[in-house]
Amino acid sequence: MVGITWLGHDTEGTLMKTVTSRDGTTIAYDKTGEGPVLIFVDGATATRAADVSLASVLAPHFSVIAYDRRGRGDSGDTAPYAVEREIEDLEALIAAVGGSAFVFGHSSGAVLALRAAASGLPITRLAVYEPPFITDDSRPPLPDDYVEHLDELVAAGRRGDAFAYFLTTAVGLPEEIVAQMPADPGIENVAHTIAYDGRVMGDTMSGKPLAPEPWRSVTVPALVLDGGASPDFMRAGARQLADLLPDARHETLAGQDHGPADDVLAPALIEFFEEWGRNGLLP
Repeated sequence: MVGITWLGHDTEGTLMKTVTSRDGTTIAYDKTGEGPVLIFVDGATATRAADVSLASVLAPHFSVIAYDRRGRGDSGDTAPYAVEREIEDLEALIAAVGGSAFVFGHSSGAVLALRAAASGLPITRLAVYEPPFITDDSRPPLPDDYVEHLDELVAAGRRGDAFAYFLTTAVGLPEEIVAQMPADPGIENVAHTIAYDGRVMGDTMSGKPLAPEPWRSVTVPALVLDGGASPDFMRAGARQLADLLPDARHETLAGQDHGPADDVLAPALIEFFEEWGRNGLLP
């Protein structure tokens, strides 16, 4: 059952609401703008606050829905975690905002969005930016015990160390750079969810080519984006994904890295999603 609670205005121009997922977890979200529904799915550690700038650019074209994935921000977190529960969160959100939606996923959020589309959720068009697949030897793969080690650090109360391990092992930052970074109390609140994203990624950061499934089950039109200034492994993974998806095109945004500028990313998303509308097939 889906439950919706109105919580009032969160930031100027947005209205925060909640929806109840299948397992009873409360998922908080903001709505900005009017028009066809476009849902953002964020990557590791990000909350919906990270989406405010891009949402404001897209608001003249779409009803932009930014939500806190479970365990983050104003959303709840019900144990035990499973990727399927996060897909159910997105399912409940889509039901609450109209029954179908465009979806844009970034980084590991892109992989969650892809898995949700493969499971049959009513996603009418899907855009993804740099799912962090490691599909070749251009960078080290993640250790086999990556997720388990994150869980151990969190269980031991070492959330800061869990975040540092993520930065050095998954993101690839040098240890000396990470050691000099100032402590971020906000990261302590979401560090336990980094292992969630590790589970979303599954075996796709092993240095091996992507297996055909579940990607071939994503039958909706898809746009796979990467940045021209991003590492080679990011672009290699994006190309492999685009080749596997049944109905996809691949574009590289010149000069962009893993955090693309709004004024570069937004036009690509607008063109892709509004193409659907010009064909008279709005969700």
